[in-house]
Amino acid sequence: MTLAPPTPDILTPDLSRLFDAALAAQGRAYAPYSRFPVGAALRDEAGALHAGCNVENAAYPVGTCAEAGAIAAMIASGGRRIAALLVLGPGPGLVTPCGACRQRIREFAGPAVRVHVADATALRASFTVGALLPDSFGPDNLGADPRGPHA
Repeated sequence: MTLAPPTPDILTPDLSRLFDAALAAQGRAYAPYSRFPVGAALRDEAGALHAGCNVENAAYPVGTCAEAGAIAAMIASGGRRIAALLVLGPGPGLVTPCGACRQRIREFAGPAVRVHVADATALRASFTVGALLPDSFGPDNLGADPRGPHA
């Protein structure tokens, strides 16, 4: 399946805050091997912002994606639902979340939640979680409360 054509949104104040947080996180990325720094920022259900960056490791499989870092920061701060997410990376191609991160995002976001993709200068595209991971498996398949056991 191909993704829907990019539909960049106007940089609203909310998107501007996500963009700024992701850009700042990208600047702190630890990417000495790939030289491909990525930042991500999300807004949770209470409106709080959480950011993350990729953190590489000499043992490649144990690195962490920026989206995973932002999700971990949200959970550590008490957030449980992603309301919007922005991923910011370099290069001419769109830096969309990898497959594993798409599943991580799905754990905390419904199919209509927007995932925005940017480079350091502009918003490049916007997708829904449903477009990035169609017919996905999530907490609802298991009858789980996505807010977690402490809700």
